[in-house]
Amino acid sequence: MADNEKNTVNRENGTNAMDINTDESISGTSHLNEPVANEDEVEKLKGEIAELKDKYLRQVAEFENFRRRTAKERIEMIQTAGKEVVTALLDVLDDCDRAEKQLQASEDAPLKEGIQLVFNKLRSTMQSKGVKPMQTIGTDFNPDQHEAITEIPAPSEEMKGKVIDEVQKGYYMNDKIIRFAKVVVGK
Repeated sequence: MADNEKNTVNRENGTNAMDINTDESISGTSHLNEPVANEDEVEKLKGEIAELKDKYLRQVAEFENFRRRTAKERIEMIQTAGKEVVTALLDVLDDCDRAEKQLQASEDAPLKEGIQLVFNKLRSTMQSKGVKPMQTIGTDFNPDQHEAITEIPAPSEEMKGKVIDEVQKGYYMNDKIIRFAKVVVGK
């Protein structure tokens, strides 16, 4: 018979059999013969596992929120990419409106028509970039949209607290205010 401790002769039928109690030297089997850890340690480990799962889920949720927020910010940045240029052109648009009012007194029809074409082209270009004017006259005063320049006595009772006149037009760009309307409010 072999001298190996792991193999012994089965006395009943004479065959070689492995003794499971001598497996401690085989890697990965030493834990089989150790006593089971006490219940406190098991509960402590379960608590740590639950805590780590919670931290993991929170990190995943936080990353998802971060991803959504950055995607939203990227879209907003694209939509308002030319905001500074557009804001600078609003003064030019105001000048066009004033010139258009003065042009009404002119007798030169071809000149009026040519200038009107240029103004309309500027307005349509601004509109294609998402810029639209605020409609303020006759609406309720809203400090989130309007900047009150002054208050005057309302011409009628229903105009109290409403915008009576517009000193400077306000504008939206992609539904965000890029310039507040400067208005006169009835009191």
